[in-house]
Amino acid sequence: MTSNDPISLTTVSAAFIQDWLDALGSRCTVEELDSLLERSGLQTSPMAPTQRVTLNEIARLYQLAAPETGDEMMGLWSRPIRPRALQHLVTVQRGASSLTSALYRFSTFWNLLLDDFYFDLRNKPNEVELALVPYLGETQPQRFGHMLILKLAHGLLSWLSGSETPVQTVCFAFARPEFAADYSVVFPCPVEFDAQQTCIRLDPRQFTRLISRSPAEASAFLERAPLDWIFTGSRAHTNSLRVRAFLYGATWQTCQLPDAARALKMTPRTLNRRLKDEGTSFQDIKDALRRDIAIRALQQSTDSIDQIAFDTGFSAPANFHRAFRKWTNRTPGSYRM
Repeated sequence: MTSNDPISLTTVSAAFIQDWLDALGSRCTVEELDSLLERSGLQTSPMAPTQRVTLNEIARLYQLAAPETGDEMMGLWSRPIRPRALQHLVTVQRGASSLTSALYRFSTFWNLLLDDFYFDLRNKPNEVELALVPYLGETQPQRFGHMLILKLAHGLLSWLSGSETPVQTVCFAFARPEFAADYSVVFPCPVEFDAQQTCIRLDPRQFTRLISRSPAEASAFLERAPLDWIFTGSRAHTNSLRVRAFLYGATWQTCQLPDAARALKMTPRTLNRRLKDEGTSFQDIKDALRRDIAIRALQQSTDSIDQIAFDTGFSAPANFHRAFRKWTNRTPGSYRM
């Protein structure tokens, strides 16, 4: 992903990572956690659920927290995952010869390390399902942990094949959270909640031929972790991301619903209905893009806040400040690096 990619500037809600922050707190002191957050660009005081967190902030926190806590999954599982475990996983995956082989190696690896859950690989003619099953029925899923480990499976498959692996469905064994829309940034498929088991389902017929990955490529993959395996580069899997990509590549300030519908080859009514089914609207997508462009400008440019307000389509800085507080529960100045 590049800085000019509409996905790279995407933000997620603070609520999306709160489970991770709670787990991380079990692996370090309050002072150590504050230090990790500060160095990552995140605030040390409690964040409101509506605040926005950038993908780069999440990546920096992971890259700092994993080695400093001595747990590569940072408290997300009952047993710490010792340093270099993921390096070994990537090495093991490099020897896979097929989709089934890669998923078998993935499940076998984690079944040696996890105490509360195990992976069950289920093969059908038109579907391969990798399910995360609790050893005890009353064991509650850790939402961020379940998301992260499924995305690691998908990220490794995509890396092995050289392009994003198509996914049929992702299911989670927990209730639909208020921040459910954030999952569309992560998974290139429909996401279901309240499932009996957490799982990812793929069509083996759509899995492309594996390519040979060198040790140097494996090192690069690990160095960029978790960017290359958490955040999808696809913009085709949901209509909301397709609209976002269209707006980003067009004159988004003046684009309207009929313009996007024409670009996506559907009627405005159909597009409006499909966006509603995904829990969003054209105006919501446009506002979110404007918000994320403003956040990136605040963090990466030297332009004044007033200039950024005008660049993002506000007629007056005061209007920008009011909208920004509504979007993030923070002031624009608090996002300055």
